[in-house]
Amino acid sequence: MKSLLFSRFLLLLPWVLIVIIVLDIDSSRAPLPALSPRSGAEGGSGGARPPAPRRRPEAALPTIYAITPTYSRPVQKAELTRLANTFRQVSRLHWILVEDAAARSELVTRFVAGAGLPCTHLHVPTPRRYKRPGLPRATEQRNAGLAWLRQRHQHLPPPQPGVLFFADDDNTYSLELFQEMRTTRKVSVWPVGLVGGRRYERPVVENGKVVGWYTGWRADRPFAIDMAGFAVSLQVILSHPKAVFKRRGSQPGMQESDFLKQITTVEELEPKANNCTKVLVWHTRTEKVNLANEPKYHLDTVNIEV
Repeated sequence: MKSLLFSRFLLLLPWVLIVIIVLDIDSSRAPLPALSPRSGAEGGSGGARPPAPRRRPEAALPTIYAITPTYSRPVQKAELTRLANTFRQVSRLHWILVEDAAARSELVTRFVAGAGLPCTHLHVPTPRRYKRPGLPRATEQRNAGLAWLRQRHQHLPPPQPGVLFFADDDNTYSLELFQEMRTTRKVSVWPVGLVGGRRYERPVVENGKVVGWYTGWRADRPFAIDMAGFAVSLQVILSHPKAVFKRRGSQPGMQESDFLKQITTVEELEPKANNCTKVLVWHTRTEKVNLANEPKYHLDTVNIEV
C-alpha cells in the first residue's frame, strides 16, 4: 500500500513543481505599487523628498545673436579664437561674424569652418573716406549684421524669442553675462570694465530704474554706455526696421546713443548684473604686437598661418 502511494506521489510531483513555477513568474511580472510622493523611505526620517528642479529645455531658450565686426590685423585670429572659446560654452548662440573687406578672407573662412559654432560669415568694406582717425568704426559691419538678422526673420511667424548683442572681438566676456542678457524684454544694460579711462563705467540705478551714468567721458550723452554694455530683444529689432548705426551726423563715442535713441528711452532700460553693480564684460584691447624683427620677405621654408 505504501509503495502504491509513493509511486503516485512521484507521478504528481513534477506537475506540482510546474504549477509553483508558473505562479512565481506571474507574481514577478505584477507592477509594483506606486509610492506616494509624500511618503518617505522606510527607516528614513519620513520627510517628503523635494521634487527635482525642472530644467528649461534648451530649445525653449531665446537665441542670442552676437554681431562681431572684425578686420585683418596680426592679432585677428588670436582674438577670434578667444571669443569662439567663450561662445562655444553658451547654449543657443548664433555668431554673426562680419569682415571689413570686399570679399571673405581665407583666414576667417577657415576659422569659421573649424570654430564648431552656428555662424554666419558676412563681409562688407568700410568706404575709404570713413577710415580716417577719429571717425566711428565698424558702422557698416554692424549694419550688415542687422540687415541679415531682419531678412532671416521677416518671413518667420511670431513669436521669435531672441536677443541681439554687439560682441566686439577685443573684449572679454563672463559666461554669466549671457545668462543675464537672455531674459531681456526690450533693452537691457550693465556695467563694462576697463573703459572710458576708468576701471569701469555703469548705469546708475535707483529703485530698479536707470537714473544716470557713472562714466569718465561725456556724461551728457543720452546713453553714456559702451557698445558692450547693452542687449536688445529680437522683437524690438524687427519692429524697428529703420534702426541702424548712422554715419551722417554721428560723432565718435555717440554711436551707441544714436542707435538706442531709435528704439528705447532711458526710463525703459532694464538693469542687469545685480542692478548694474557687477562687471561681467571687460574692454580688454590686445596690446599692439611688436613685429620689428619680422623679415620683409618670407624666409621660412613653411608658410604658417598666425
